[in-house]
Amino acid sequence: MNTSVTQAEQNLALLQSLIPSGERFSIWCYTNEGQMQGCSCHGVIRETLHHAFQALGAYDKMIEYVNGSENEAPRILGSSIGMQWAVTLEKERKQSEVFVLGPVLSTPADGKSIYAALTAGRYAMGDLGWIEALCALIPTLPVMSYAVFGRYVMLVHNVLTGRQLGLEALSADAGLREKEQAYDISERNRVDVYKSEQALLDVVRRGEINYHQVLNRSSSLSPGVPVRSRDPLRQMKTSIVVFTTLVTRAAMEGGLSPEIAYPLGDSYIQTAEDCRDSGELNSLAQTMYHDFIYRVHQQHMDPRYSHAIQKCCDYIEMSLDRKIHARDLAALVGYTEYYLTEKFRSETGLSVSDYVRKAKISRAKMLLQSTDMSVSEIAERLAFNSANYLIRVFKELEGCTPAAYRAAFVSGR
Repeated sequence: MNTSVTQAEQNLALLQSLIPSGERFSIWCYTNEGQMQGCSCHGVIRETLHHAFQALGAYDKMIEYVNGSENEAPRILGSSIGMQWAVTLEKERKQSEVFVLGPVLSTPADGKSIYAALTAGRYAMGDLGWIEALCALIPTLPVMSYAVFGRYVMLVHNVLTGRQLGLEALSADAGLREKEQAYDISERNRVDVYKSEQALLDVVRRGEINYHQVLNRSSSLSPGVPVRSRDPLRQMKTSIVVFTTLVTRAAMEGGLSPEIAYPLGDSYIQTAEDCRDSGELNSLAQTMYHDFIYRVHQQHMDPRYSHAIQKCCDYIEMSLDRKIHARDLAALVGYTEYYLTEKFRSETGLSVSDYVRKAKISRAKMLLQSTDMSVSEIAERLAFNSANYLIRVFKELEGCTPAAYRAAFVSGR
């Protein structure tokens, strides 16, 4: 039996035991020449994630890190789809070992959006099997902020090296813009980017808490403000300052008081200026966006709604991609189905089914404005029985077909 492989497996078992089971991600061991020695995952999962690690450029960055002279601290490796790894070295033995943690997602994502992002770029060339396999695994990957992932990374690093470094020692890959982020502004479809950005701001104005798909789509279309800079970190800070300013204005348009919105936006901008790496900036941007949306959402909550009915409304908003039944809501708040439906109608003025239909049509309008998805695709995304049923409900509530609504929006923009 290969002694080095046995040692690697023992190290992997030890390191894996440090991570809580509810937040467990894979840990990999390589030689300093890039040969895999072991992994905490197995079979198809191992094969797929390793292929993604290579195809998304993280493997090359690992080799660059190993060959670098300044690699005493671990490093975060990013990618264009929000998937991250971390790499660190164990140098005590003559043949140093390289440990990779991940992948984790920096923000919630779904397989469809990841597939669209990858097949729209350079990854579309050749066999797409690995992309399909990766997209199937997306729901199983842990979602972690930079700070949470970073703490685990430093814990593993300190156990391996016997050192006691803090989170501030962690470095992040600040070169994503040139090598991995979507497209240069001259190559991007400006109409798609504009529609996506408007959808981002409209979500803030409405305080729509089910915002992750809109955020993911925007991230895949545009890497931010196209300001040329030799300093990638400065570029990211400029983008976040502009984004925060726009979100602050949208929140005020949605009803958030200027006395709250302005100081909050200023605080996030100052925090962005103080950030020292791209991982912190990405986490900050997501936190800022989430914070403003939920504050506007609180402003839009009808004070006449009881806590139970507001909870049902929030559940509906977060579940527009599935069938929603009154019995689900009743179970959520601990009521009988009959009592819930009567109370819901009394407080909202609508039956559960009518409220759900109205919420789904509102989301359909956003998708018609901000994407090129067909009516059939939107119907599938919103769990309508068919495209014809969506068209019928849309016309009933809006007075026109989805196609006519999209045409009117485009002509009036």
